[in-house]
Amino acid sequence: MARVLLFGRLADLAGWRDRAVEAVSLRGLREVLAGADPALGEALAGPGVQVAVDKAIVRGEAVLAFGSEVAFLPPMSGG
Repeated sequence: MARVLLFGRLADLAGWRDRAVEAVSLRGLREVLAGADPALGEALAGPGVQVAVDKAIVRGEAVLAFGSEVAFLPPMSGG
């Protein structure tokens, strides 16, 4: 079971910010989330979305341990 955190427009789109999800890999987690909410799945796969597993940014695939924290971060903008 992983703790999933959504921030910014991702949380607004999903209607939640924090949820426990059963998954053993980042790929599997994305599939579960997309299966439950296709619009969220599309947004998570969008350009600029970053993923942090246990507070470390990861690129590509990652194995999730029981209790891992996975945060999806929308693209940042600023000036």
